[in-house]
Amino acid sequence: MSIKRIKFSIVVPIYFNELNIPYTVPRLKDLQKIMPECDFEFVFVDDGSRDTSLKLLLEARQEDSRIKIIKLSRNFGSMSAIQAGLRHTTGDCVGIIAADLQDPPEMFREMLDFWKKGKKVILGTRSDREESFSQKLFSNTYYYLLEKFALKNYPKGGFDFLLIDQQVVKEVVNIQEKNTNIMSLIFWLGHDRVEIPYVRQERKLGKSKWTLAKKLKLFVDSFVSFSYAPIRFMSFIGFFTALFSILYGLFVIISTVFGIINLQGWTTIIALITFLLGIIMIMLGIIGEYLWRILDESRERPSYVIDQTYE
Repeated sequence: MSIKRIKFSIVVPIYFNELNIPYTVPRLKDLQKIMPECDFEFVFVDDGSRDTSLKLLLEARQEDSRIKIIKLSRNFGSMSAIQAGLRHTTGDCVGIIAADLQDPPEMFREMLDFWKKGKKVILGTRSDREESFSQKLFSNTYYYLLEKFALKNYPKGGFDFLLIDQQVVKEVVNIQEKNTNIMSLIFWLGHDRVEIPYVRQERKLGKSKWTLAKKLKLFVDSFVSFSYAPIRFMSFIGFFTALFSILYGLFVIISTVFGIINLQGWTTIIALITFLLGIIMIMLGIIGEYLWRILDESRERPSYVIDQTYE
C-alpha cells in the first residue's frame, strides 16, 4: 500500500538578501532528506529588492523546478510579500520562514509531525533571541503590550516562523486585509495550535532591513487592527483630564476666596491650556490612524502588485 505524498509549500519573503540566498536555498532543499514523504514547493517573493537577489533566485530556479518566484513591482513590506506568497501556494500545508536563517528550517520536521496529528497552526515561538539589548527590549515590549491589550495568550516572544494548514491559508487570503500583521491575523483566527519554543539565532550575513520605522508601523498596525485599547485610552485620558480640570478649578476658587493663594498672571492658565492641547493632539493623532486605515480600505487598492511570476 503506497503512502500518500504530502505537498509542502514554503513561503520566503526576500528583501536585499543576496548574501543569504546561496545558503538559504540549499538548506531548504536539504529538507527533502529529513522529510522524504513531502513534495516541496519553494515560493520566494522578491519584495522590490534592488540587489542581485532576483538574479540569484532565477539561477537557483534553473537548477530546481520546485522553486517558484514572485516578483513584486516595488517594496510593499514583508507582510504584503507573505500575503502574495500564500496566494500562490498549492501545498497541503504551508510554512513561512525568513531568508536570513535566524530560524532553523529543520524545525519544519517537528512541525509537520504535529500537522499530521490534526493541528492546523504550529508556531515556532521564541524563548530567547541572540540579539542586542535594544532589539530585545523593543520586541519584548511590543509582544507584552500586544498580549495585554490586543490578543490574549499571544506568545510572549512572538513568532514569524510557522506551519499552517491549507484551510488557514485560504482564510488568510480571503480576508484581504491591508495594513495588518499576518502573524497576529493567523493567531486571531483561533484554530487549535501548538507552540514549539526555540532560540532565534543571530543574523550571520547581511544587515537587516527591518528598520525602526517599519517596526513602529507594525506596532501601530497591530494595535489598530486587533485592539480597541487606543480608543479606550483616549476616553480614559479625556475623562481624567476633565476631572482634573474640575478639581483644579474648585481648588483655585476656594483657595482664592479664603486667601490661601494669590492668583497672579497668566502662568497657570497658559500651562493648563498647553497641557490640554497636547492631550487633544494625541487624541486626534490616534483617531487619524483609524481614519487613514478606513480610507485605505475604502479605496480597494491591492496590498501588493505582482510584476512577474516565474513558475
